[in-house]
Parts: sequence; structure tokens; C-alpha cells
Amino acid sequence: MSIAHDLSDAEFDELDELLAITPEPLEPLDASMLDGYLAGVLVQPRLIPIEEWLPPIFDYEGRPLPDDVDPAWLARIRALVERRFASLNHSMLEQGWFYPVVLDLEADAADADGTAEDAAEGAAPEAAAQADAKVDANADEPVNPDAPQLPDDPITQALLPWVGGFEYAAVTFPDLHEQADDNINALLARLYRHLPAETPEEVEIVELLDKEHPLKNIDEAIEDLILTVVDLQEATEQQRYHVEQVRRDTPKLGRNDPCHCGSGKKFKNCHGAA
Repeated sequence: MSIAHDLSDAEFDELDELLAITPEPLEPLDASMLDGYLAGVLVQPRLIPIEEWLPPIFDYEGRPLPDDVDPAWLARIRALVERRFASLNHSMLEQGWFYPVVLDLEADAADADGTAEDAAEGAAPEAAAQADAKVDANADEPVNPDAPQLPDDPITQALLPWVGGFEYAAVTFPDLHEQADDNINALLARLYRHLPAETPEEVEIVELLDKEHPLKNIDEAIEDLILTVVDLQEATEQQRYHVEQVRRDTPKLGRNDPCHCGSGKKFKNCHGAA
């Protein structure tokens, strides 16, 4: 069996850029969300063909691509995504491990600081004043108390897009959420702790996990995410590869038994010969 070669850093960047030019008004996943989405597809209790799971990556609302989309663009995205999908699957099954595409907040912050400094050096005083006014105006905007509150800890900020992509797969293909299995529910809770809690029950679950299974740093959090997803794949593996046995109403005929047609010949010399 051939082993799928994972994407290089340059190919991950290429994939992110290709997705970003998806025709408007479609809203595609980015590379980190896509990675979580693929993992969410792989742990489903049924095998999902690519014809089902590929279209949702181009739009959160499930809108189809236009008929006149560039076929070369689409083919390149499909090739890259298929390779990542196959590599993730192989790594989980053979190694019990994989490397998720999560945000590097330190690198992003450094890039942002550099961009801001460069922009400030070349900006006219009027532009700088307008930017400051915009920030002040946004700061004065009232906060909706009913809106989900985004996390402020760096661990959850880094993992939020990946886990959001995973949840998107689980919502798009609800078979996983419909499993009446306490182990699967517990594993999902370990992942969804990195999403904004929207109900009192979710807040309570996150607080319990933070108390009983605290995550000390980003490396520990990523390891916990990886092992949780691998455990989910193992928990659903039997259903995913289950083959329904064919049940016969009558016993199977042996080759030397009389043929069922009543010819008097042995089955192997009659209908069995066909």
C-alpha cells in the first residue's frame, strides 16, 4: 500500500491562498479550519466519499460553486486536499498521531507588529488620526451580552480555528453527534472546550475540564487535541468499517448437492457451472 506524502509548508500556504480566492459571495474554510474539518470527516462512524465532503469546504452555508469556476483551480485544490486527507488518515491509523495545522500566535503577532510599524512609518498624520479614531469608536461600541464571548487565553485562541473546523464537519455530517455513547461525548467535550461556551451547561463542562484536566501550555493542549481525535477515530472504527453480513433464507448449496432446479444433476454440473 502506498503512503500518501503530506503537504509541504509551501503547499499548505498555496492551499490557503487558493481557498482565499474562492468566488464571492462564497465563504471558504482557511487552512487551519480545513485541517480540523478533514479530521472531523475521518472520525465519522461512516465512510464519507469525497463527493460529499469536498463541496462544504468552499462555503460555510453549503452554497455550490458556480458552473463557470476555473477547472484548473478546482483540480489543484482537490489534489492538495486529497493528499492531506490521506496523510491524516494514514498517520492516525498507523502511528496514532498527526500534526494539526494550528495557529502560531507568536509568529502572527510578530508579523502584525512588523506590518503595523511599517504602515505607521509611511502613514500620513491624517491617516494615523483616522485609524486612532476608528479604534476609539470601536472601543465605545456596546457589547451584546447574549453573543458568545471569544476566549482570551492563548491556548484556546490558537486551537479555536482548528476545532471550529472539526465541529463544522460534525454539524455537516451529524452521524458522530448522534452516537449514544458516553465515551464519544466525553471526547467531544475535550475538543469543544476550545470553542466559545454558549450555554450554562457548556460553561459548566469547560470549568469542570479546566479543573480536572488543566492544560498547562500550548504544547500540552495540542498533544491532548491529537490524542482525543485519535481516540475518536478508534471509537468509531468498528462502525465505519462494518460490513453487513448477507443472511440466507435457505442453506447454501454445496457443489455436490442436487441442484435446486430439480434437474437431478449435481449443482456443480447444472446451475453451479454458470
